[in-house]
This record gives sequence, structure tokens and C-alpha cells, in this order.
Amino acid sequence: MSLQLDVSKIADCLRSAAKAEILPRFRRLGNGDVRSKSEPTDLVTEADVAAERYIRNELSTLLPQALFVGEESVAADHALLGRLADAELAVVVDPVDGTFNFASGIPAFGVMASVVWRGETVAGLIYDPMGDDWAIAEKGAGAFLRRPDGEAVRLGVAAPAPLEAMVGMASAGYFFGEMRERVMCNLAKVRMVANYRCAAHEYRTFASGHVHFIMYNKLMPWDHLAGALLAQEAGGYVARFDDAPYLPRHVEGGLLVSTDKESWQMLRREILKI
Repeated sequence: MSLQLDVSKIADCLRSAAKAEILPRFRRLGNGDVRSKSEPTDLVTEADVAAERYIRNELSTLLPQALFVGEESVAADHALLGRLADAELAVVVDPVDGTFNFASGIPAFGVMASVVWRGETVAGLIYDPMGDDWAIAEKGAGAFLRRPDGEAVRLGVAAPAPLEAMVGMASAGYFFGEMRERVMCNLAKVRMVANYRCAAHEYRTFASGHVHFIMYNKLMPWDHLAGALLAQEAGGYVARFDDAPYLPRHVEGGLLVSTDKESWQMLRREILKI
């Protein structure tokens, strides 16, 4: 099977899902429209479920041969996640990334999709429903901000900076025990660190050159495949904490993204201390 991919049609699908199922529910969720999954801050809303169903139905026509791996589909059938490693072609979707923000009425959430071909991410899309634009990357073709009128602006990471001048994003929620204490203390060495509670916007911010690094300990494919490719195609260095490549089958090992390999190594040495 050869891969024929029209990324623009996937982009249109994400936008249509947002307009049909996500935005009409923003700040309008009822009492029964929000539920907890693994913990009180791990939420799912009716918008997540409806948007994923919408996207799955549309992609079944666009890419009928692809395995569909959605966050909510995996929540219903965890065995689905294990099929990703062996799938020749798969589409991985996060229907509402930043669900906690969405459910709280905070306008920082996104819709993410990635295309995996023979074990490698070949396309990644992050749609911002509030800004009505996409950050899109195809392997070997660069990273771009694309608007509905067709305008495209090439994205690029920030220039490297010394540790004390770095601004970054770090999700501390999934660091635990001694490692959590170590990482949180060592982050005091950088100029500023933030957490949007939304990987979609954190990856977009990095690829647009506004921060020098992002760091995660929990790896689920719908959270990171699109963003990792976006970061790489924008010129960044992406690797797990042991400096091994990040691949779609990985669900552990942490992820550190920085402007270049030298900065990555410095952050690993000074912040992770491994």
C-alpha cells in the first residue's frame, strides 16, 4: 500500500468538528456533560465524545484503510492503543486537548491529529478553534501556520539562549516522588516556566519561537505525536529523556523538546539531572 495523503482535508475535518461539536458547547456544558476519568483533573466532556465521533466518521471516508486511535476510543477499549505499533497506517486524534481548560471556560484548547505510516509520524495538525487556524507539519516539508484563507506562514523555533535566560513549559503533574522534587527545584534555574494545561498550545508556542523548551513525563500518542513532529519540522530537537528518538509506540520515557541539541543536553543535565 502506498500512502496518498491530503493534509488539507484532514485540516478541514478538524475545523468542521470544532464548529459542529466543540464551540457550541463551550461555556454551555450542563451538569451531566463533564465526567472524571482516571482522577479529578482528568476530564471528558460531551464535546470530546461528540467531536471524536465526528472526526472518526469523516476520516473513515478520507482514509478508510487507517486504524483510528482516538483518546476517547482508547478510554473505552484500551487494547486499541496496543494496535498502533503494528498498524501500517493510523490516524491518532485528540478531539479536545486541554479538556480541563475547556470545561473551566478557559479559551485554551485545541484539536490534534497525526498520521502514522509504518511506525513513523508523517503528518501532524493542531487546530485552534478560538483562533481558527492550524499549525501543520509534514515530515521533511517544514512547519506552517495556516489560516482558512490559504495564507501560510513558516514556523521556526527561537534562537538558543543561556539557561538563566530560557523561558519554557513544563507539565509537573505527572512527575512523581523524588523526581518531581528534583525537577521542580531545578526549574528555578531558568528565567520563567509556565504550563498551559494544553499540549496543543504549548507545542504551537514552541514551534512559533516564543519559548525555548517544553517538557513532559507522561506520553500518550494523541498528546504528543502531532506536536513533536511540528517541533522537529520547525527546527527543534526532540527526544525522550534518555536521548532516544520519540516514536508513536512509546508511552513512557518522558519527552524533552528544545531549540537545538546543545540546549537539550544542557536542560537534561541541569534540570533532569540524569
